[in-house]
Amino acid sequence: MNLGPLEPKVVDLVIAVVCFSLVFGLLAKVLLPRISRTLAEREDAISGNNERAKATQIEAERIHDEYKNELAEAYREIAHTRQEAREQGAHIIAAARDEGARQRDALVAAAHAQIEVDRTLAAAALNESVRRLAVELASRIVGEPLEDFADRSEIVDRYFDELEADSSVRRAAS
Repeated sequence: MNLGPLEPKVVDLVIAVVCFSLVFGLLAKVLLPRISRTLAEREDAISGNNERAKATQIEAERIHDEYKNELAEAYREIAHTRQEAREQGAHIIAAARDEGARQRDALVAAAHAQIEVDRTLAAAALNESVRRLAVELASRIVGEPLEDFADRSEIVDRYFDELEADSSVRRAAS
């Protein structure tokens, strides 16, 4: 087959094959291992970064879950503390009300007792004044002094007892 100017010469073919073999051998022995090593290192770095990223993500999720759990626990503690505070407040208010009611009852009882004492003293003073006025009026009506007779206060006491009994009956009737 005649290729004309494209027909290679054998010497040129041999030189080309030898040069190609040398370049191929040089690339295969020197450059290809370096390229393979660099690619392997990059692959390890990338997969290591992926693994570290996954590990970091897992750790971040774990810390996030812990944070959520601690936050939920804090909310539970806050709710419990609020409930205790409400209960204590209600207890303190109830105790204060009871104490206030007790003091009020004591004051009312003391006031009633004082009023009763004052009423008794006023009644005694009034009775004595009425006795004196009654004796003086009786002395004027009779025209003679009755002070000696009034010293025996049995008559006046009996009159006041009758008067008090009449007023009790009237109060009971109304």
